[in-house]
Amino acid sequence: MFQVQVKRIYDPPEESDGFRILVDRLWPRGIKKENARVDIWLKEVAPSTALRKWFNHDPARWTEFSRKYSAELNESTYTKELIDLVHKHKTTTLLYSARDTRHNQAQVLLQFVQSHRE
Repeated sequence: MFQVQVKRIYDPPEESDGFRILVDRLWPRGIKKENARVDIWLKEVAPSTALRKWFNHDPARWTEFSRKYSAELNESTYTKELIDLVHKHKTTTLLYSARDTRHNQAQVLLQFVQSHRE
């Protein structure tokens, strides 16, 4: 059994985070790579640049963003790598940089990963 959680990369790393995966396409502003404690950066599972720019963190577009991003994830060849990593670790934390803790790609990824339990 595995556990997956989401967390802002700006929050301090904790032992309870387990394996930490950054799921942003762009490296977060103000974070030094050597201080981030990121185990792997899977920018390929982040929303496409076009979708990210269209969404622009607008909660009014959340439902449509979630639908479009889920479609991208279903078509991506990189999601298998994400699923494999999650299944390999007891606890995985998906890291994101958005200020909005409810309307961000990590929330969609969390649902995606949880729907692919073995």
